[in-house]
Parts: sequence; C-alpha cells; structure tokens
Amino acid sequence: MTVTRDGDVLIAPDGRRLTADGSVHAPPVDPTKIICVHLNYESRRAEFQANLGDAPTYFHKPISALNAHGGDVVRPPRCRFLNYEGEIAIVIGRRARHIDPHDAGSFIRGFTIANDFGLHDFRDTDAGSMLRVKGSDTLCPVGPGLVDDWDFHGKAIETRVNGATAQAGNTDEMIWDMHYLITDLARTITLEPGDVILSGTPAHSRPVEPGDVVEVEVEGLGILRNTIVEGDVPVRDDVGAQPSSSEEVVSTALGADWEFRGIRAPRRG
Repeated sequence: MTVTRDGDVLIAPDGRRLTADGSVHAPPVDPTKIICVHLNYESRRAEFQANLGDAPTYFHKPISALNAHGGDVVRPPRCRFLNYEGEIAIVIGRRARHIDPHDAGSFIRGFTIANDFGLHDFRDTDAGSMLRVKGSDTLCPVGPGLVDDWDFHGKAIETRVNGATAQAGNTDEMIWDMHYLITDLARTITLEPGDVILSGTPAHSRPVEPGDVVEVEVEGLGILRNTIVEGDVPVRDDVGAQPSSSEEVVSTALGADWEFRGIRAPRRG
C-alpha cells in the first residue's frame, strides 16, 4: 500500500491515518535493477588513497537484496565483516536511454535513503562483481519513503551506530553528481521506471555486530533505521568458496584504520 506522509502521520489511500513508527514499512521502490557506483565521495577516495580515472565505475545488487526501513539486516553465521555504507538512492521515473546531461533531472522520480551493506567475508571469492559481498539477502535497505521534490546539492548525510556518529559527509563532496551518474549509465543501459542508483558513501564504513542499530539520516529525506541480526541458516561448507579473512578482506572492512602497516588498501570500496 502506498501512503503519503504528513509530519509523523502516514495517510493511506482510504483516508486512514497511521503512525510512522507503528507501521511496517516496505521498500518504497520496485526496481528492475539496482546499480551502485564505486568511490564517489572525496572523503572515501582519500581514505583509500585511490587514484580514480576520468569516469565512475559501477557494480550491481540483485533486487532480492532489497530490504526496508525497520527491517533486520542478516549477518550469516561464520561471517565477521558486515559493513554499513550510508547512501542516497536515486529512483528513476521514466525510461532513460541516450539522454542529454541537461535533461537528466527530468528522468528522476525522487530520492530515498539506502544503506549499501557489504559482506566483505566474500570479497576474495567475488573479485570484480562483488555479487555476494553486496548482493546477499537483506543487504539493501531503502526508505523510509520516496521524496519527489528534493534538491540534492549541499545536503548532509550521516550514519550512526547505536546513536554514535560513524559517517558524516555532504553531497557537495560527490565526485560525480546525480545527473552525471544517470547520463553515464543510460548511454548503454536502459534505465526503467523504479530502477535505483546508489550514489556512493562517505568515509569510514566499518563492520557492525548483531544487535547494533544502524541509522542513516539525510537532510530532507529522513532517517533509515535497521537492526543487525545473526543469521540462523549457516552458509553451507560443502560447496563453494568459504568466508575468509585475508589481508584484502580485513583492510577493506577496516578502511584507513587498518592496523597492520605495510598493507595497501584496495583501490575500490
């Protein structure tokens, strides 16, 4: 059911008035695909000492990873490095293909908040695609709602873990802005209504533990809140690559705070 918001009250199509905190939320999007940009905030680039090229690079999260405001984010048993990444999600409003950069804004339906969780225990096994790292179930919460009248310039973004600030940034530090990302992708990929583009995260993505409450607040978009839980279904150990804690896994998960000197952080996060 799609509702509209009036302060802290949600108004249903039949006129019923519901409290936001007392409602079960669903993702406010119905995408055919979720595309994410790699390093796109200057603080994050500097954290990894990355030398970026002239254009952004991307990866893909399957739609089965979608989660919602208030939903549990599952860290599977035997995994240790589940990192938050507070982000802003762009939601496409109409089909975009071979568009002019000056028209990109007209293809946006609205914006919402996302948390691009990464399960870095599988980073060694999915180099390049990051399929399981970023695409495992529950690792893409978005919400709480879709805002269709929002200027993305100069907006604060903050991630908190158990109430303490973990990430803080501003959209003005984005290397490639929202309109650039849409135009770039639409050169070769048709963006359909409802599709989601995750636009990057500031510095200081770090692991969280079961029981932690992670909030992402974006100025003008609200607060996305999720709780980390321990999964009750083990990752099978008789097939496939297993969770690992190699130097690359640990250095990526711990970012610039990597405590063992002499290990170079990977170029992309």
